[in-house]
Amino acid sequence: MSFVLIATALMLQTGPLVGDGFAPSLGLPMIDRPTAPNRRRAVSEITARPERIDDSNKLTHCRETADHDPDAAAQMATDWLSGAKDTQRAEAQLCLGYAYSAQEAWPMAEQAFLAGRDAAGDNALNRARLGAMAASAAQAQEGGASRALAALDKARIDAKAVNDPPLITAIALDRARALVALKRNDEAAAALAEARTLAPDNGQAWLLSATLSRRMNHLADAQTQIQTAARLTPLDPEVGLEAGVIAMLAGHEDAARKSWDSTVKASPQSEAGHQAAAYLQQIGATPGANAPSPSPANSASSKPLPG
Repeated sequence: MSFVLIATALMLQTGPLVGDGFAPSLGLPMIDRPTAPNRRRAVSEITARPERIDDSNKLTHCRETADHDPDAAAQMATDWLSGAKDTQRAEAQLCLGYAYSAQEAWPMAEQAFLAGRDAAGDNALNRARLGAMAASAAQAQEGGASRALAALDKARIDAKAVNDPPLITAIALDRARALVALKRNDEAAAALAEARTLAPDNGQAWLLSATLSRRMNHLADAQTQIQTAARLTPLDPEVGLEAGVIAMLAGHEDAARKSWDSTVKASPQSEAGHQAAAYLQQIGATPGANAPSPSPANSASSKPLPG
């Protein structure tokens, strides 16, 4: 396939990260569709958020139980709720949200986190944290981006009220994901700019910014942003994948080959590694010795190239 056709296909890729042909599937990590990998990502984000609510021993036990027996954790939360009063209900609802998340029961997880937020009373920090968790559960559902954004907008107000920069940054990144899903790219770019200002060493913020800039055809900005992401997180395979896409669009096929080949060699079994191998195959390059063989289950190469 010619370079012109490949670059054109990349430029036309504007959908939510998964499309036919030569289209990057990893650019802006989002959980706007309930696919199995995205559900697993949502569980991980919800249960391992660094801004986790200050919890009691009971809540810690619930979270640990949810990791290996979500049904038991759900029953624990139900029993807890039956006797909980006032702000204790926030912790009980959080426990229930953890359990439902582990079950990938996203609508129920979302409602549990929202109920916990509402039970948090005047504790703005806990309201913000629970609202952000509800947003993650909402984005794991098809069509949940609007609800996620509504929860995040409220969480952002609460997080700013208590001046918690890490939490504000996390919310900004999640807002960008929701806004991209809603095709509100300019607002998403503003959210990412806020995240970069608050956390200039956050490699994820720079990666997401580079991907969005690329999708908006701001290639000079995308190049600068992906270079910063690579400096901050040099081992992140998604950075290498996106760097190759940006290089290809800028007309630097050799640089794209090098980025994708490095991604395959460094992380051959990752989703980014599989995607990079598929791209190399499509442009006629030979992936590194450790490269996986693209297959219909894990590669864009199984789809026809446009044009």
